Amino acid sequence: MDYYLGIDAGGTHTRARLVTADGTIVGSGEGGPANTRIGLPNALDAVAHAYMQALEEAGLDESHFHQIRAGLGIAGLNRRGVLPGLQEHDFPFRSIAFASDAAIANLGAHAGGDGAIVIVGTGSIGFARVGDQVHTIGGYGFPISDEGSGADLGLRAIRQSLWARDGRIPHSAMTEAVLGHFHGKPSEIVAWTGRATPADYAAFAPLVMDHAGEGDPVAEAIVQEAALRIDRLIRVLLDRGAPSCCLMGGVAARMRDWLAASIRERLTEPLGDALEGAILLARTRAVEKETA
Repeated sequence: MDYYLGIDAGGTHTRARLVTADGTIVGSGEGGPANTRIGLPNALDAVAHAYMQALEEAGLDESHFHQIRAGLGIAGLNRRGVLPGLQEHDFPFRSIAFASDAAIANLGAHAGGDGAIVIVGTGSIGFARVGDQVHTIGGYGFPISDEGSGADLGLRAIRQSLWARDGRIPHSAMTEAVLGHFHGKPSEIVAWTGRATPADYAAFAPLVMDHAGEGDPVAEAIVQEAALRIDRLIRVLLDRGAPSCCLMGGVAARMRDWLAASIRERLTEPLGDALEGAILLARTRAVEKETA
């Protein structure tokens, strides 16, 4: 029996899904963050942890590797040296194909057809496929990019909470809550920023969205500005010929209502998720990189 393995290796966590040739799901697994900015060896450890869980759930073991064609979508694929490193890695599967996490999300969202996605999660990126053309907007990494993302919301909330403490802007319930998290001590914030990851910043996004929904003036301005950035990503992709756009990611559902009405009218629901896109990648392209 042949199996297809989809792996979505993202900046917050890694997921794996194993299916039979007819698409029946037989196993799932999860691992830690696998953005290549943490180092390719660490990312590959998270990937292996996720796919071994999926095999175990399916009642399979290493002796079945030769029956598996895999598709791996990974955050940070375009970083220097990452793709060659993946190609040189001794994956145990019959075959494997690589793509960015945005590419597999787009494959899943449009079932391999033309269309665009904007992912709004820990980070953000716009991606579209129109015929033979691929368009990528943003996604250069936090903090220089990832506009409108969870990490971006958290960063701006922390920055403006410090401004409020200084008296540069009025305090609000949100700024008080953020400062309270750090016991009101700027020194704690400074120490925290020295070790904080994008996911750590993104952990403040729900607080920001909650307060914005309640009319908090500081939080509301942060979310409105984030929505304008997401609006712009979507408009650029539609202007480049994408017939539709799907909004995806952990922050997407709550951000949608803040977008311009003209943008919301152009959004469509995804046909499938990133793991379905990775499985489609395995079915259609993995033969190009046979490993056995």
